[in-house]
Amino acid sequence: MAERTRICTEDMEEKTRRRKDDSNSDNSGKVTLKKEIGLLSACAIIIGNIIGSGIFISPKGVLEHAGSVGLSLIVWVCGGGICALGSLCYAELGVTIPKSGGDYSYVTEIFGGLVGFLLLWSAVLIMYPTTLAVIALTFSNYVLQPAFQNCVPPFIAIKLLAAICVLFLTWVNCSSVRWATRIQDIFTVGKLLALALIIVVGLVQIFRGHYDALVPSVAFEFQQDSSVGQIALAFLQASFAYSGWNFLNYVTEEVVEPRKNLPRAIYISIPLVTLVYTMTNIAYFSSMTPEELLASNAVAVTFGEKLLGMFSWVMPISVALSTFGGINGYLFTSSRLCFSGAREGHLPYLLAMIHLKNCTPIPALLVCCFATIVILCIGETHNLINYVSFINYLSYGVTIAGLLYLRKTRPNLARPIRVSLLVPISYLVFWAVLLGFSLYSEPVVCGLGMVIMLTGVPVYFVGVQWKEKPKWVYRLVERFTYVGQKLCYVVFPQNDSSETEPLTAKASD
Repeated sequence: MAERTRICTEDMEEKTRRRKDDSNSDNSGKVTLKKEIGLLSACAIIIGNIIGSGIFISPKGVLEHAGSVGLSLIVWVCGGGICALGSLCYAELGVTIPKSGGDYSYVTEIFGGLVGFLLLWSAVLIMYPTTLAVIALTFSNYVLQPAFQNCVPPFIAIKLLAAICVLFLTWVNCSSVRWATRIQDIFTVGKLLALALIIVVGLVQIFRGHYDALVPSVAFEFQQDSSVGQIALAFLQASFAYSGWNFLNYVTEEVVEPRKNLPRAIYISIPLVTLVYTMTNIAYFSSMTPEELLASNAVAVTFGEKLLGMFSWVMPISVALSTFGGINGYLFTSSRLCFSGAREGHLPYLLAMIHLKNCTPIPALLVCCFATIVILCIGETHNLINYVSFINYLSYGVTIAGLLYLRKTRPNLARPIRVSLLVPISYLVFWAVLLGFSLYSEPVVCGLGMVIMLTGVPVYFVGVQWKEKPKWVYRLVERFTYVGQKLCYVVFPQNDSSETEPLTAKASD
C-alpha cells in the first residue's frame, strides 16, 4: 500500500492500542468485522430484505403481464419455489466459500476477476441504488399520503423525505452494527404484522363469501392474450418482490456460526415469505376486482380504504414501516458488497476499511448512500424495475452455474452442505427459459441491462488490469485514500480465519 496510507493506518492502530477500555477490539488488538448476527437476526435480514416495497408495487405488474388472477397467483407461488431452489444453492456456496459479498465473491472465486467485476459493476452502479431509491420513494409516498388525501403528494416532497430517510439510516449503519440489526429485527416484525393484518382481513372477507375473483372459472378468465413472453415478464415483476433472498450471503463474515445459521435462516425464511406473499395477494383479490387492482397506484391503501373504514390510515403507516426496514436492510447488505469488492482490489481500497471503534464499513456505506441520492435526483425510477430484475436474474444464473463448475473443477473441496445436482440444474433450466423469453418480449429493456453490465469491461481493464499507470494516478489515489481515512477514521480490518480456513481446505481422501 502507499506509504502515506500505511503511516495513517499505523498511526490510527497505535491510538487504538492505547485505548485500554476499547471493547470493540479483542485482546490481541485486532480490528475486525464483528460477529453479531445470530439466527434470529439472520432470518430478519432475509425476510426484511425480501419484504420491502415489492409486495405493495409488484402485484399490479404481475397481474398485468399474467392476464388473469389465477395465473398471477401461480406466478407468486412458483416465484417462491424458484427462490427456494436458488437459496439451497446459495447455502452450499455460502459455507463452501465463507466470504462476505455474495454472488460477487463466489463468481470471482470461481470464474475470475472480470466476471466478478461485471456483477459488482452493475450492482453498485445501478441495481442496488435503484432498488434503494424505489423503496425510499415508496416509503415517502405512503408516509405523505395521509396528509394529501385528496391529491397526489408533491413529487419534490416525496424525493426530499426519501433522501432524508436514506441519510438517517446511513448514519445508523455507520454508528453501530448492533443498532442496524436491531432496527432490522424490529421492523421485520412490524412488516409481518402489517401483512398479517391484510391477510386476516382478507380471510374474513372470504369467509363472508366475498371471493368472486378467486373462483376458478373466473380467476382464469384472461383479460388479454397471454403469451410465454408475457408470463416471463410477470415472473420478472415478481422477482423484484422476492429480490433479497440471497442477501444474508453478503454478510457471511458477520454471522455467528455461519455453517449452522446460514442454511437454517434460509430454510426458515423463504417458505415463510412465499406463504405470506401468496396469502397477501389472495387477500387483495378478496376485496378488489382485477380492474380495481390494475387502476390502483397504492394497492395496500386501496385495500385499506375499502375494508378498514376509519382505520384505513393503518395501511399507509404499515407500508411505511415495512419499506423503512427494507431500506435499512439494503443499505446494510449492499455496503458489504462494496466492502468485499474493494478488498479484492476491484474498487478503491478506501471502501475496504472499517471504523476503528465502531467496526462499520463507513466509506462503503457513504458510497451506497451517495449513489442512491443520485438516482433519486435523476427522476422516475419505477420504469427501471424490469431491467433491474433482469440483471438480478442474470447474476443469479451465473452464480449457480458457478456451483456446477466448482463441483467439477474442485471435487475435493470441503462442503458442509451439498445439495442434489437436480436443484441447480432445475434452477438453471427455469432461468434460461425466463431470460430467453424476456429478451424476446422486451429486447430494449433487457438490452439496456446487458449494456449497463458490459460497460464495466473497459473499466475493468483500465482500472484493475492495467498495473503500470502513470505515477500521478497513484499519487492521486494515495492522497484520496489518506484524506478519506482521516475523515472517516478507518483502517483495514485484520482477517479472522477461524471460520474460513477449515472450509477452504481440501478434504482428506
